[in-house]
Amino acid sequence: MEYSESDKVIEVFDGAVSTLVIRHAQRSFAFEVTLDLTKGAELFKQKPPMHFHANQDEYIQACQGDIVLELEGREIVLSPGSQEYRIPAWANHRSYPLPLSLQAGQTSQVKFWLSGAKTPERLQLSTPFFENWYRYQESVLTTGKTFSLIQILSTFDAGGTYLPFPAWVPFGRRISQALGIVCGRWLGGLLGYQPFYREWSSDWDLACQQMRSSIFQRRFAKPANPDA
Repeated sequence: MEYSESDKVIEVFDGAVSTLVIRHAQRSFAFEVTLDLTKGAELFKQKPPMHFHANQDEYIQACQGDIVLELEGREIVLSPGSQEYRIPAWANHRSYPLPLSLQAGQTSQVKFWLSGAKTPERLQLSTPFFENWYRYQESVLTTGKTFSLIQILSTFDAGGTYLPFPAWVPFGRRISQALGIVCGRWLGGLLGYQPFYREWSSDWDLACQQMRSSIFQRRFAKPANPDA
């Protein structure tokens, strides 16, 4: 991990989730994520959706407090001092902090490192993906609107990420990926759903670069500077 004074900080949910964007020579992205269990008391009562990444391994390591990694039906508690954990591509998983009452020393802040393997694939985890996913959730929860499945599938597909079917569904992961492509990318693009939005993206150039590779989304990739 390489830190500098110019590293950007992304805060959502009134500071309950704070992400420091840092550099890692061997990874496509690297974040230091801080969760404030007091500010996010209601937010963290619900687990995030189970999902998988089709094109990248993901890595997670606790550096303060305890975080739970659910991986293919197993619950693994990651604590400071434990080694970095690799989440293989195509593995169903999700992560969330242990409740405040179960945290060692009842620390109110949980901090962990999150990063992703480099990949030549266009659909990959990136800063625009995480920003837009969290800011979309924030927008829905603060305005009282309902979540749009097409919007979720659109943003997730742009990050090479998909929502799994139950394990008993034959070829469930491939069907899930196809659903993300057809409903999120193709239909979503035709209906005006963008995977990334300028007001939610600190790196709009990267977001446009990813959207331009799809004929269904390239019309959304308008440069911040019209003369560019």
